[in-house]
Amino acid sequence: MTSDATSDAPARTPAVVLRDRTAADLPALVDVLAAQQPASGYPHRWPLPFPTEEFLVRPDEERAWVAELDGAVVGHVSVTSVPDDRFGAIWSVGAGRPVEELGCVSVLFVGPGAQGRGVGGALLDVAVAHLHAQGRTPVLDVDDRDGVAHAVYLHRGWRVVGEARFDWQREGAPPARMLVLP
Repeated sequence: MTSDATSDAPARTPAVVLRDRTAADLPALVDVLAAQQPASGYPHRWPLPFPTEEFLVRPDEERAWVAELDGAVVGHVSVTSVPDDRFGAIWSVGAGRPVEELGCVSVLFVGPGAQGRGVGGALLDVAVAHLHAQGRTPVLDVDDRDGVAHAVYLHRGWRVVGEARFDWQREGAPPARMLVLP
């Protein structure tokens, strides 16, 4: 009878690796976004009416990261500037800071096989840390009023400062909630 030395070893949990997103990551991110969309409903319009790469890479993007598990891209987050418009005004009042001192956590998603493994939290943490290092207040919007994402944000200390209808929302959807991390 032979013995397998690894059979009694605890299962290895791969470490989440976060790094800056590159153009080479976009095909994998398109696949991850598509894979998670049926369960999360994010993005709300699917298929998108424009190339998915344009959803991932925003004109107002300041920085973006990907998460990897065992060398595979499994998640994404970016930080975008906050517009000086009616949405920016809601966040500004809610944060008690001018728009230019805010930064928006955007395009946060995790593939279905990586959910529940700390990937989303790690991505959120890196974006928030980036903004805090610049002396800025993180903001975001969430259409998931009663879902996991909304609950996670509230549990992590984000607070609702307003509601608004965005052009990306589905017809008849309730207004999105606008959150600030004090």
